[in-house]
Amino acid sequence: MTTLSPGRPGAPAATDGTPRTGNAGGPPPGAELLESLLAATAEEDRPVTHVHSVPVRERRVLPWPEWVGAPLRERLQERGVASPYAHQVEAAQLAHDGRHVVVATGTASGKSLAYQLPALSRLAEDPRACVLYLAPTKALARDQLAAVAELADPSVRPAAYDGDTPGEERDWVRRHSRWIVTNPDMLHRGILPAHQKWSSTLRRVAYVVIDECHAYRGVFGSHVGHVLRRLRRICRRYGAEPVFVLASATVAEPAEAASRLVGEPVVAVTDDGSPRPGATFALWEPPLTEHTGERGAPLRRSAAADAAGLLADLVERGARTLAFVRSRRSAESVADQARRLLRDRGRDDLVRRVDSYRGGYLPEERRELERSLSEGDLLGVATTNALELGIDIAGLDAVVLAGYPGTLASLWQQAGRAGRAQRESLVVFVARDDPLDHYLAHHPRAVFGRAIEATVTDPANPYVLGPQLCCAAAELPLVPADLPDFGGPAAEAALEQLVADGQLRKRPAGWYWAGRGRPDVDIRGSGGEPVAIIEGATGRLLGTVDGGAAHATVHEGALYVHRGETFVVDEFDVEDACAAVHPESPEWTTVAQDVTDLSIVSSDRSQRLGTVTAHTGVVDVTNQVVAYQRRRLGTGEVLAEFPLDLPARQLRTRAVWLTLSDRAVERAELDEVALPGSLHAAEHAAIGILPLLATCDRWDLGGLSTALHPDTGTAAIFVYDGHPGGAGFSDRGFDVLREWLQATRATVASCECESGCPSCVQSPKCGNGNDPLDKAGAVRVLDVVLDELAAAGDRPAASEAVLDGRDAADPPEPDLVF
Repeated sequence: MTTLSPGRPGAPAATDGTPRTGNAGGPPPGAELLESLLAATAEEDRPVTHVHSVPVRERRVLPWPEWVGAPLRERLQERGVASPYAHQVEAAQLAHDGRHVVVATGTASGKSLAYQLPALSRLAEDPRACVLYLAPTKALARDQLAAVAELADPSVRPAAYDGDTPGEERDWVRRHSRWIVTNPDMLHRGILPAHQKWSSTLRRVAYVVIDECHAYRGVFGSHVGHVLRRLRRICRRYGAEPVFVLASATVAEPAEAASRLVGEPVVAVTDDGSPRPGATFALWEPPLTEHTGERGAPLRRSAAADAAGLLADLVERGARTLAFVRSRRSAESVADQARRLLRDRGRDDLVRRVDSYRGGYLPEERRELERSLSEGDLLGVATTNALELGIDIAGLDAVVLAGYPGTLASLWQQAGRAGRAQRESLVVFVARDDPLDHYLAHHPRAVFGRAIEATVTDPANPYVLGPQLCCAAAELPLVPADLPDFGGPAAEAALEQLVADGQLRKRPAGWYWAGRGRPDVDIRGSGGEPVAIIEGATGRLLGTVDGGAAHATVHEGALYVHRGETFVVDEFDVEDACAAVHPESPEWTTVAQDVTDLSIVSSDRSQRLGTVTAHTGVVDVTNQVVAYQRRRLGTGEVLAEFPLDLPARQLRTRAVWLTLSDRAVERAELDEVALPGSLHAAEHAAIGILPLLATCDRWDLGGLSTALHPDTGTAAIFVYDGHPGGAGFSDRGFDVLREWLQATRATVASCECESGCPSCVQSPKCGNGNDPLDKAGAVRVLDVVLDELAAAGDRPAASEAVLDGRDAADPPEPDLVF
């Protein structure tokens, strides 16, 4: 490990011979590139917290499997694939032998070939066989469609069947294509409900390919898991038993996650045989500024500002760079800031070589940007995660990540976009003002040690299971033999309730759909009717927001952002589920304020830890948005607060909670004044850190803390899933309680602020305006809980040192996944 002196974003290019043209010879290797960025930095400003050297990995190849026909081998060799990598052969052989398999290796490791080999070989052997390919995004699907079209025999006729497929082409695809590229939404709404029309295809399905399967998580992933069970059930009805081949970024427990998704045992292939160029990976935390935000807390320089400065610096050095940001608006903003910096430096020749890339662009615009970046016409692009998956862009020199993208899988996917040309690259992770980003910036092992989070799904969620059973019954009556696939006892209980509610009819032969038409189930929704956003002056529909988020995001007076444009909400009609807006670009943003009550319905699991007890179970949450604040853009300064009159909302979900006895409170040295703020601060920090261990965002979670909860009679801290029925996140927190709280404690204790800030205990979604908060008391609360965990015999395994906040210098060499 090497730690370099810090850099200042936006600093001009060094005058020590670093190329300024962006052409001759190209940029220097990653380590030298970083040193040149940091050369002009004042010693007192040190944003770089750690620099890690990612070693070169040599390729490991194996001979072509004997069952791969000569024509396919020749087509692959013509495209530069002389020999397959070891992991490609291992996964392909398993699939060829009829085993469900997930290949979980890094970006640019050639996962596509692992399913193309067995699938295309089978199509060549059996002229009637066909393949279903599922992708989470249309962009990825179209890229993979083009790749298969180049390799497949003309008789395969690969084609897309999704929402963009014209009606007149859909029948042709159904009748003639043997490689159908689609997505879970179309499978759910278009193919399975019309399975009689698709019967000739479904009886011939040999392989189902599920690409980037780590994207299927939470409530959406739970729905997709049931859609795949419905697919297997319908295929069996027509005599087919397809083999599932899944591709995933490197995540924890890929075999278990894939098995939960498919509903059948899946074998994992994780030993990556692809070559990897070396990389220099820097962790960068912007310093605190003189500005203050809520409750006078210090604010850091924004990650977007530092990312824009780094993008301009790298472009000036001739480095082809992607800067990943968290939102469409940020993509436009970072690109604009970088162009402005270049223009201020007199580099007008480079201004036109910086652009943005995000969802919402026309396909031809997207393709042109991809071409310009690949060919070097563009040097710098600020992008959302739209460029994270599937787009084949080679030869990038650097990647800047403006904030943690949500999972380590996504972090490595984005970082892996650099270095495709076997040249040492540079990756810079710029931490946002957020507890998780702060933790990662100061705990390198949490980034470089292993894939920490696991893909979380909960197929037993009653708000998912019930609607999916209705869909299955509408497609084909359910019989007792089907129930083990859908959860066994949980499915039986759900069926009883559906019969009682009149949605299903029970007959001697099974359970039948009792409704009219087909069940209307949104697999991407989280509950509540979507709210339409309408421009008042024109009646134009701008878009929709999920009903569950509407009260906090489109209340009267809220600032609403759509495709880079800003609008202010004039009226929110709760009954009609619509919000009227007008365009405006104020110098403020809005944050909703709410009040929350929580009652315990049942405790499923408990762990007694001396004076502390941990629980997980079902809770009822009552939430009401009661006001909103206007805050100055850039600083977060509160300008004004306005009351709102909105109805309370009910949520039954799952939670994990800690109860602290009076003795535990005494050990934490907290009096009646300090206790509420200490629990509140610990709750905020815990919510901010849980995404480190579960594939969720802090916005997927809610929380409540109280010095005396009526259901427990004790002090308590609750963290709950913000989705009806739960999404598996809180249960994951219970399972990894010690790792989670160790990371939480380390984040709070290591933050350089005095009394709490957005990097440790303040939350951007706090309904109480981050009041009260006691940072020091939160550390003492967490110390007591961790002491009790240790006393209960929960000794950490060696791998748990990744999260315990101790000295992270010289971490062991990981098996990283570029």
